[in-house]
Amino acid sequence: MQDDLMSFHEQRAEIYWWLSTLFAKELTQDDLNAYQSPEIHAFLTALSEAPELKQSISAFQASLAALSLRPDAQLELAADFCGLFLGDPKVGALPYASLYVGETGCLNDKPAQDMKLWMQKYDIVQRHEFNEPSDHLAVELDFMGNLILNIQTRTTQTDQEADLQEQQTFLQTMLLNWIPSFQQSCHQHDPFGFYNAAANVLVAFIQLDNLFLKGE
Repeated sequence: MQDDLMSFHEQRAEIYWWLSTLFAKELTQDDLNAYQSPEIHAFLTALSEAPELKQSISAFQASLAALSLRPDAQLELAADFCGLFLGDPKVGALPYASLYVGETGCLNDKPAQDMKLWMQKYDIVQRHEFNEPSDHLAVELDFMGNLILNIQTRTTQTDQEADLQEQQTFLQTMLLNWIPSFQQSCHQHDPFGFYNAAANVLVAFIQLDNLFLKGE
């Protein structure tokens, strides 16, 4: 039973890491080829078995099918990424918590400082090659995956329960407080819809994970 539970936590972490990669950088042609592979198809099909994820995963799969028919798909999707996540916040969906729940509306506001404290607490270092503020969506999702696996080092049920509480606190105070607004920006500014579909999966998954952590 314990092994099954640890396997479940590993699967949760893997989903957070997968979602992190979607918003970290433009997808390469190799990435796009991988998304058409049987392995990714099986991964998405398994996720869709959760009723709470079925609709968003189906829409994401439909966006992958549309992407496979899009002329110059990799270049066009890279342009979508840049327009949404690297450009003007008025016409995009910049993936920084500070812009949604910060006090000034500027980058590196309190959410970025809070994120640094979380990382210091667990001795987790942001990858040097990813030169972005600490409250970037990809950084926060990657951290959540690492925080989940921290439970593997706990030997008592009390410590494991405390770790689950930490995960819930992080999810509610660092992710759920702004990602739904980020998703709305993606919906508004992503005409092709790939990243909007990805953001829908993200919101559905973190809401489902929150229910798990709350014991519901």
